[in-house]
Amino acid sequence: MTSTSAAGSAREPQSREALVVSALAPGEEAAWDAFVRSRPDSSHYHRAGWARVIRNAFGRRTFYRVARRGAQIEGVLPLVAFAHPLFGRFLVSIPFMNRGGILSGSDEATAALVEDAKRLVAETRSDFCELRHVERALPELPVREKKISMSLPLHDDLDLLWKDVGSKVRNLVRKAEKADLKARHSQGDQDLDAFYDVFVENMRDLGTPVYSGRFFREVFREFPDDVRMTVVEKDGRVAAAGICVAQGGFTEIHWAASRRDMLRSSPNMLLYWECISTAAREGLTEFCFGRSTEDSGPYRFKKQWGAQPTPLHWEYILAPGKELPEINPDNPKYRAAIRVWQRLPMPVTRWLGPPIVRHLP
Repeated sequence: MTSTSAAGSAREPQSREALVVSALAPGEEAAWDAFVRSRPDSSHYHRAGWARVIRNAFGRRTFYRVARRGAQIEGVLPLVAFAHPLFGRFLVSIPFMNRGGILSGSDEATAALVEDAKRLVAETRSDFCELRHVERALPELPVREKKISMSLPLHDDLDLLWKDVGSKVRNLVRKAEKADLKARHSQGDQDLDAFYDVFVENMRDLGTPVYSGRFFREVFREFPDDVRMTVVEKDGRVAAAGICVAQGGFTEIHWAASRRDMLRSSPNMLLYWECISTAAREGLTEFCFGRSTEDSGPYRFKKQWGAQPTPLHWEYILAPGKELPEINPDNPKYRAAIRVWQRLPMPVTRWLGPPIVRHLP
């Protein structure tokens, strides 16, 4: 027994290399993205290119962190830093999107990335680090579950899918078609100016500062093969438009807008049906309507399509003595500002929105 044990010990491999967390270096983006694509729990928003989009469009500082064992990547964490006298200092993975957080292949890599994030919170003098996970990933951390992701399972039988969305939705799509509304797709940054005009109007009506047009141009420049715009128009005038982002079998309509004076013709219903049916024809398996607050108007709109809710788990690393943040439109202290914004002329919101929204995650 002793000799066998000794022989077995002699044959054991030497200790593995230590796990090291460091910054993503120039030229390593392809390896980062290969790791992201290898993980079934990844999202498109984990891709390295979003760092360039956010830096170029918003001027934000990024910390893209990699956990490696030798040359092998075991985990990644994309972080973006914010600092403003009114809104405070914080880190988010990743802002302006619904998904992000730690993407890891091992518990050890997860723990190492958490410790690195804690160090960055202290180094940047931030109040917190927000990790936008879908599933609960770090049960030891405080969490918010107020937002819900709404998704519709897809299959390639369009007749069955048409039946699944229900008679109310079908009637509204037919209403749009009878009003001579037409849907089409465009690639690159075609139609972005027309989309942006409608988007500015919608964001003003919601009381929310609008992104700059440059942001959308950066998205199309960085991800020309993964982003598509769908436009609904009548006689050459855009009535509704939306932008979908796809990875693997998953696609999300992350930005959509409809012209208020044409809503009676239901252009938004034709827009969503065109996006859904196109995704199904292309073999995608899940169509995400984006995030909502439960029982809100957007939640009910998505629910009527048969979309199923999935609670999002946004988990927080808090600096000592800090509490969970309340930087969101549901916070009562922002309601007066929202009402004022909704009354502003659109040219004013178009001018003021981008400098404000770059500080809001």
